[in-house]
Amino acid sequence: MRAVADTVKIRRFMNALAQTTTTPVQVYFTGGATAVLIGWRASTIDVDIHLIPDDDRLLRGIPRLKDDLQINVELACPAHFIPELPGWKERSPFIDREGTFGFFHYDFYAQALAKIERGHSLDMSDVEAMFQRGLVQAVALMKHFEAIEGQIYRYPALDARAFRSAVENAIDSLKS
Repeated sequence: MRAVADTVKIRRFMNALAQTTTTPVQVYFTGGATAVLIGWRASTIDVDIHLIPDDDRLLRGIPRLKDDLQINVELACPAHFIPELPGWKERSPFIDREGTFGFFHYDFYAQALAKIERGHSLDMSDVEAMFQRGLVQAVALMKHFEAIEGQIYRYPALDARAFRSAVENAIDSLKS
C-alpha cells in the first residue's frame, strides 16, 4: 500500500509527470487532489487525474511514477460517473504550468455533482468545503445539474430522480 499524498507529493508528481513527454498535455485534478491543493484537506489516498490528450508515452510512465513517488494515481474524472457538464473546461481553474503541461482543477461544479451523486460522507464534506470557499454556488449548481439531467439515461447505474433529490437536499443543507 502506498502512502497518502499531501501537497508536496502532488507537486512532485506534477513535476515528474511533466518530464515524461514533450507533448503538450492538460492535466485535470479532481477529488482529493483538488481538496489537498486548495487546502481543505491535508492529504488524499488517490490522486485522480484526467488527461487531454491521453498520450501513450505519458500513460506508460504513470506506473513508474506511482512506484517512485509511492502514491496512488487513478485516471478518473466526474464525466466517468455523471454526464459531462457543458463548458467544464472553461470553468476548470488553472493551477500551474510545468514544461508543456498545464495543470488544472477539474470544474468544481462537475466535481460537486459527482460527489453528491456518490453521497459518501467525505464527498459531502468536500461539497460543503467548495460551497464555503465560494467555489460553487447553490443556484448555479442546480442549473448545471439541469443541464445534464436529460443525459442521465446514458449512465444506467444512475437513477435520475434519486440524483435530483440528492442535489436538491445538498443545496438545501448548504443554504442553511
